[in-house]
Amino acid sequence: MELYAYQPEDCPALLALFRDTVYTVCARDYSPAELAAWAGGAWDAAAWDQSFRRHVTWVAREGPEIVGFGDLDAQTGYLDRLYVHARFQRQGIATALCDALEAASVPPFVTTCASRTAQGFFLKRGYRIVERQRVLRRGVYLENFRMEKTLAGPGEMEGT
Repeated sequence: MELYAYQPEDCPALLALFRDTVYTVCARDYSPAELAAWAGGAWDAAAWDQSFRRHVTWVAREGPEIVGFGDLDAQTGYLDRLYVHARFQRQGIATALCDALEAASVPPFVTTCASRTAQGFFLKRGYRIVERQRVLRRGVYLENFRMEKTLAGPGEMEGT
C-alpha cells in the first residue's frame, strides 16, 4: 500500500469510494434512509476538490486502485473524512492514513465527528467521546460522536 498527497484528478475516485463505503461498510449501523441522507444524491465535485486542497489530504493506493483517503484541517486539528474501501477494511489502511493526518496537526490535538461505524476505531487510537450528536442531513437525523485526542508531545510515548 502506498500513501501519497491528494491530486485533483483523484477527486472522482474519492467521491465514488466515499459513496460505496458508506453504503456497504456503514449499512450495519445506519438505516437505508440515513445512508441516503449521508451519501445519496448528487455531490459537488468542485467543492470536494477545494476542500481536499485546503486540507492535508492523503490517498491510499494498492497497485492501480485507490483504496482509502483521509483529510485534516491542519490549522484546527479537525480530521474531516477518513474512508477505506469495503474490500480493504482491517488491513491497516485507516491506521496509516490516520497516523499521517495526526502528524500534520498543528495544534497538539485532533478532533473528529465519528460515525457509529468508526467510533470503535477512534476509541482504540486513544480518542475520547466529547459529545454524542444528532446532525440533520437532507431532512434526516444522523447520530455521530464528537471525539478528540491529545497528541503525544516531543519525547513523550503515546499511551503512557
